[in-house]
Amino acid sequence: MDTIRMNTGAQIPVLGFGVFRVPEKDVCRQAVLDALRTGYRLIDTAAVYGNEDAVGEAIRQAAEEGICTREEIFLTSKVWVTDMSDYDSVRRAVDASLKKTGVEYFDLYLLHQACNDYFAAWRGMEGAYADGQLRAIGVSNFYPNILTNFCETVKTIPAVNQIELHPYYVQPQALETMAYYGVVPEAWAPLGGGRYDPFHEPVLTAIAEKYGKTVSQVMLRWNVERGVVVIPKSVHRERIEENFRIWDFRLTQEEVEKIATLDMGYTGSRAKHFDPDFVRMVLGKSNA
Repeated sequence: MDTIRMNTGAQIPVLGFGVFRVPEKDVCRQAVLDALRTGYRLIDTAAVYGNEDAVGEAIRQAAEEGICTREEIFLTSKVWVTDMSDYDSVRRAVDASLKKTGVEYFDLYLLHQACNDYFAAWRGMEGAYADGQLRAIGVSNFYPNILTNFCETVKTIPAVNQIELHPYYVQPQALETMAYYGVVPEAWAPLGGGRYDPFHEPVLTAIAEKYGKTVSQVMLRWNVERGVVVIPKSVHRERIEENFRIWDFRLTQEEVEKIATLDMGYTGSRAKHFDPDFVRMVLGKSNA
């Protein structure tokens, strides 16, 4: 498994497994277990996903079966905006997530959105980082302008920024900004999040046919070759295994650039963070 060195000195796997919108406990536990059996070692969850307990159970079962130890897994979770009001609320959220997952530490813990008092929340995460509960801390959904202000203000530069990145939303400025500050980019919805039809996209299907690969594998490989960590999600073992098989081919620079021409810009975004109504929805104030 390829890795990227974070600004903490630790290595993060380039390919991971996400569990967004997998709230059913048995389904989530089995999917994570299938991912670990396949070879994934980065597992990404979040407090708001409601499945930290299922992820923890899968990790313990994997250890019991001799698949891998907890120490071999890079485990990520995130604090939701309702717990980002001050230092103490974040410390309580970290404690709660650790308890639900049944682990002593997270390898990475993220601010889930650039909402509420995320500067105060960051100080709480810095405290948990100093105490060893979190091995690395980062952010999610921080656009270039927000990330720039944040990095120029806080004491601890985020290790990772997890944002939407796929061929329909390329975000070159976001990658440039993260490179400037030494922040590792991580893609949520690297396969588009179900909003598009990449499997009938001529650019992608032609490249997939050339390498004897699937469109999903090409899309994942495209982001990996841009230096982006990817965390595809599936509850189907065959698809989980398919998404893992991206190491036996490499795209040309011309192909990487050609895939980027599919970019729709912000109109291709799944989550409209520049929309005030979206922000109010995230904050739970839609009716305000």
